[in-house]
Amino acid sequence: MRRSRLTGFLGSLLLAAATALAGATTAQASQSAAAGGYVALGDSYSSGVGAGGYIGSSGDCKRSTRAHPYLWAAAHAPSSFDFTACSGARTGDVLAGQLGPLSTATSLVSLSVGGNDAGFADVMTTCVLQSDSTCLSRISTARAYVDSTLPGRLDNVYSAIRSKAPNARVVVLGYPRFYQLGASCLGLSETKRKAINDASDHLNTAIAQRAARHGFTFGDVRTTFAGHEICSGSSWLHSVNWLNVGESYHPTAAGQSGGYLPVLDRAA
Repeated sequence: MRRSRLTGFLGSLLLAAATALAGATTAQASQSAAAGGYVALGDSYSSGVGAGGYIGSSGDCKRSTRAHPYLWAAAHAPSSFDFTACSGARTGDVLAGQLGPLSTATSLVSLSVGGNDAGFADVMTTCVLQSDSTCLSRISTARAYVDSTLPGRLDNVYSAIRSKAPNARVVVLGYPRFYQLGASCLGLSETKRKAINDASDHLNTAIAQRAARHGFTFGDVRTTFAGHEICSGSSWLHSVNWLNVGESYHPTAAGQSGGYLPVLDRAA
């Protein structure tokens, strides 16, 4: 075998070995996370608003059997699964009503929160119904909140989680970009779409920084949602849904299974 062919052959073997090792490491990490209890906290992006299949007993929290926490638990069979995420939740709601199941036996916690604190619903309503300049002004106010107030509120939540679940791996999940830019698409102007995407990036950066300060893992879903934003032609996000306004700008079932679940799988 020529040297070049031998080199290529050995390279292929090394790549295969590295891939197998990475897969084994991920599997071992998931098994470790499943060895204890799993608690899913957060807002509507964790409860599964927009995915359908809502659990009747969850009421207005709209916890879905198609949400990524439920799918992860079904796939990995943790020793216990507590699903306390709730539609509309802010940081204060997580602190006040969602942390009860956490304990020293909790091995995995997932969480998405911060968007409602920053006024996500009002930002989107403003941008859908009003002018470019009014939309940009409202986004500017939200960004200022993210800079000045949100970090302290996230710190309070993250500190409480660590105190109640000292042995848990904590995965803090972010938010997707909402629009594919440069595409022909009815609805919001390109100016509004870009400003909304930039605001989402700004929020994700703030969340990731605070998560890192607490030793938590940040799960960036922008990579998995890429190519599936609104205006992409294969969107995993609802646009404005006038029949069910609460589902607007939330992940579909495909967004939960294809956008959020793989990120949680890797991080867990």
